[in-house]
Amino acid sequence: MTSRTQQLVDTLTARIREGVIRPGERLPTESELIDAHGVSRTVVREAVARLKAAGLVETQHGRGSFVLALPSATGFDPAPARTRQEVLDLLDFRMGIETESAALAAARRTEAALTGLREALDAFAAAAGNPGAAVHADHLFHLRIALATGNRYYADLLGSLGPAMIVVPRDRLDPGPAAFARIVAEHDDIHAAIERGDAEAARAAVRVHLANSRARLLRDSP
Repeated sequence: MTSRTQQLVDTLTARIREGVIRPGERLPTESELIDAHGVSRTVVREAVARLKAAGLVETQHGRGSFVLALPSATGFDPAPARTRQEVLDLLDFRMGIETESAALAAARRTEAALTGLREALDAFAAAAGNPGAAVHADHLFHLRIALATGNRYYADLLGSLGPAMIVVPRDRLDPGPAAFARIVAEHDDIHAAIERGDAEAARAAVRVHLANSRARLLRDSP
């Protein structure tokens, strides 16, 4: 079972990777972390020590701990998909990566990871009628699945792809309430499988979601 210290490390690392806490910004104080996560001062200090050992933060006496860098950046810098064929190729690529990411997340997810995934799902569901917010929340949901694997390569890859990997045609970003509700339900199926720890169901739910995304693109394209 993952220790409370490692759960806090994972949570803070995710916030740094997602840009919630950016390089140069201060981490929450010890007291703030204790109150927010219900952990002891010892847990907080050990978590910060691990982040320092990983080269992610530095502690300045009397000022607190500051983020130094993004976790394990990669050189992968894909150009955005522009043509319909490029979008289809991206969906095929994502299916190969994200089905296995979801299965691994189901096997390894922590309570902190599940909380983050639920928050992203709720943000996506609340973004009906707000296409820009929906795209960013959608990407965050898939990124947090990758983070839940505990394998940095999945998170690095999806982080590199960015919100541009959500390949909804720009002139059809608002699919209407009924269609949007179906997409939310697909995400909810993924979340539920990961929450249950059912790797095969998580893999299948992602495959269904991305296959449906592909079908929607083909149906809506001229």
